[in-house]
Amino acid sequence: MALAKELMGYPLISERSSLVSSYFNKKTQSTQLSINSFDRRKSKSGVVAAISEDFVKTLRFATTTGDKKSDEEEIAAVKFKVRAVVTVRNKNKEDFKETLVKHLDAFADKIGRNVVLELISTELDSKTNLPKKSNAAVLKDWSKKSKTKAERVHYTAEFTVDAAFGSPGAITVVNKHQKEFFLEGITIEGFALGPVHFPCNSWVQSQNDHPEKRIFFTNQPYLPNETPEGLRVLREKELKNLRGDGSGVRKLSDRIYDFDVYNDLGNPDKSSELSRPKLGGHEIPYPRRCRTGRHSTHTDKEAESRVEKPLPMYVPRDEQFEESKQDTFAAGRLKAVLHHLIPSLKASILAEDFADFGEIDNLYKEGLLLKLGFQDDIFNKFPLPKVVVNTLQESTKGLLKYDTPKILSKDKNAWLRDDEFARQAIAGINPVNIERVKTFPPVSNLDPKIYGPQHSALTNDHIIGHLDGFSVQQALEENRLYMLDYHDIYLPFLDRINALDGRKAYATRTIFFLTRLGTLKPVAIELSLPPHGPKHRSKRVVTPPIDATSNWVWQLAKAHVSSNDAGVHQLVNHWLRTHACLEPFILAAHRQLSAMHPVFKLLDPHMRYTMEINALARQSLISADGVIEGGFTAGSYGMEISAAAYKSTWRFDMEGLPADLIRRGIAIPDPTQPHGLKLLIEDYPYANDGLLLWSAIQTWVRTYVDRYYPNPNLIQSDSELQSWYSESINVGHADLRDAEWWPELNTVDDLVSILTTLIWLASAQHAALNFGQYPYGGYVPNRPPLMRRLIPDESDPEYASFISDPERYYFSSMPSLLQTSKFMAVVDTLSTHSPDEEYIGERQQPSIWTGDAEIVDAFYGFAAEIGRIEKEIEKRNSDPDCRNRCGAGVLPYELLVPSSEPGVTCRGIPNSVSI
Repeated sequence: MALAKELMGYPLISERSSLVSSYFNKKTQSTQLSINSFDRRKSKSGVVAAISEDFVKTLRFATTTGDKKSDEEEIAAVKFKVRAVVTVRNKNKEDFKETLVKHLDAFADKIGRNVVLELISTELDSKTNLPKKSNAAVLKDWSKKSKTKAERVHYTAEFTVDAAFGSPGAITVVNKHQKEFFLEGITIEGFALGPVHFPCNSWVQSQNDHPEKRIFFTNQPYLPNETPEGLRVLREKELKNLRGDGSGVRKLSDRIYDFDVYNDLGNPDKSSELSRPKLGGHEIPYPRRCRTGRHSTHTDKEAESRVEKPLPMYVPRDEQFEESKQDTFAAGRLKAVLHHLIPSLKASILAEDFADFGEIDNLYKEGLLLKLGFQDDIFNKFPLPKVVVNTLQESTKGLLKYDTPKILSKDKNAWLRDDEFARQAIAGINPVNIERVKTFPPVSNLDPKIYGPQHSALTNDHIIGHLDGFSVQQALEENRLYMLDYHDIYLPFLDRINALDGRKAYATRTIFFLTRLGTLKPVAIELSLPPHGPKHRSKRVVTPPIDATSNWVWQLAKAHVSSNDAGVHQLVNHWLRTHACLEPFILAAHRQLSAMHPVFKLLDPHMRYTMEINALARQSLISADGVIEGGFTAGSYGMEISAAAYKSTWRFDMEGLPADLIRRGIAIPDPTQPHGLKLLIEDYPYANDGLLLWSAIQTWVRTYVDRYYPNPNLIQSDSELQSWYSESINVGHADLRDAEWWPELNTVDDLVSILTTLIWLASAQHAALNFGQYPYGGYVPNRPPLMRRLIPDESDPEYASFISDPERYYFSSMPSLLQTSKFMAVVDTLSTHSPDEEYIGERQQPSIWTGDAEIVDAFYGFAAEIGRIEKEIEKRNSDPDCRNRCGAGVLPYELLVPSSEPGVTCRGIPNSVSI
């Protein structure tokens, strides 16, 4: 037995000795992105022995005593030790209570209230038919290391297992302390197969709050039918824990994922004016959000009670922002918080207009407080010592001073030009609404009995003089007419919007002509209002100017178009299509896909922070009297517009980039082209760069899917995969579940298409729609989020004041000073990358996120392709033939450049919808 003890002893397995290295280490062969399918199961049981056969033979020889024990009993009688290295991430900042509890836990750890781990095998014990387990092991030196200031602290634990233990497949953790801790990962050293990794990245709660043992699995992926016998019960148990039972009020420490409708946007208990309709259900279809279980309001039993900031909204604990992300978001909120102090000091600024463009420029030079002349007043109201006040005043000079938006960086007046107005339709912050005109005049799909004639007021005469010699028919046939059409989405709401105080809007259509140089130019703008009687002028067409008066009318018409565009961008393309519509897929993934499932491992980085940012949006952005209602034309009807778009135009099968381009008539299928389609606007920066990224994502996903599903039967028989997709549709998108357009999930191609679409939406599509909000919209005249006056004609009483001082009329139509500053503060925050951002082609723990070494290599290949795409985009931005992204005063298109530094950069593609 001395030999056995020496062979199995801790000194042997705590380090990689030459014997173990030479005997057991396996070198992974470098692979290309494309991998042939192979059988990942090394044996019929799908497991690897804890120790080698040679060791076992040696042990048998050393332990033979002449009795007739079975081979398994002989091996099991031999015990050996393995070591766990446990990585815990510390908080950078702790409040007094957290520090106190931390000290108490350090003391309690000394007297036996420890963190306890237990290792679980992939195999069943033949006697008990239960998973084989190690002894319970305690984390060492918790008390000794409690004062360590490092971000990551490494602890060890020592397990004793028998020689027939098999491969470790799971580990349970019990936290007997009072304070939660963030468990980053566990590595087990000492088994014959080499280090075993458990990527955890999860908060482990105190046993006092959550008595259940936490379960973590190794990084080895398993389809449900491949799950080793020893892990089957644990796999289902963990999913059951995450689903909950659909009842009760959620605590912030819970890890329960469930669905609910959007019934928490209003606050009827505070005021009837803050009541909002429930979104989700037969009356107003909408995607589902995360259930919190809060009690209903007193006034409306169908409305959920509010949690107002700064109190946190519930999302499962592991979905909450990590510390650096919280700090970045909180810093951005500071400006918005100060805005609530300002009206109490100078109420008159609520209605104050800009006098001229110079006053807007001063927001970037002086800041709002200095401009208003009462920065000192704010600090005089604080009961603080004078020395502290002086320090604060000095450190906050220009606190509400904004960085100059990128739109002004190359040509301060570019935004006024028609070519820049048109360029932003294909290379700005909302490049996804431009569509080819297939019928002229355009035709509405609204009910003519309610909304008037379906044909627009546009005629050939309006545009013929701006088509560079083409007839209207020729322009149509040669694919040269394009349009931003916001007629149908706004018109049903205009009577209500225009009845709001300080809100005026049209339903607009803008016609563009594609020139021989490949650039667009606007040739007509149609402004529509709901019809009110036969003599009411409900439609008006404005064309490019010919004199001073028509120039001001044209500028106001473009501003109304931009305001329409800003609303649809924010409420539909950004919020609905990338935030709200993804949340059901994320909820269902956590509820139905085990952490061991290869599809969950693929999607994991693309779900990070989405639920938290969506909860924050419900709290302060899309809520009653929130930022969106206060800053955008639609006001309190904004979310109803979003819901109308969901019901009438959103289709999951059209959310992928190629399908969307074809639907909008911007591209036609062409198998001879690199991406299988031909762009009709050849220099379309969003589409050009987006197709490179779409193709890279699709190739990576296909490589991944082919690896685990070599035949379609595996997809059809994968119970977790089918439950995930079914629940995403039937529960998460319940109001549209009967739509015929939902893709099926039967084949490899089906799964590749679904997963590629989800990853595209979470990463590149969201980045294209989000991170240019301040660079383009931070200069409000370029993209006014709301308009306060309609454009007068000669019969209107306001026409005389417009003629006498058109600039003043222009600024009285724009958002007020306070509205502008509030809006700028918000889009500045929303456009900011945090320091802990993970960009496409990156992952936490890139070498061990999966135990499949060849997939790790394939991911590195995907990352290399993302790097090549970045260089190609940089090359395009320097190509003078690409006039929509290169030229005198023209901004390069960088919103789909994959990498970025922290801050407002107008570039960078995070893996997920994280802001």
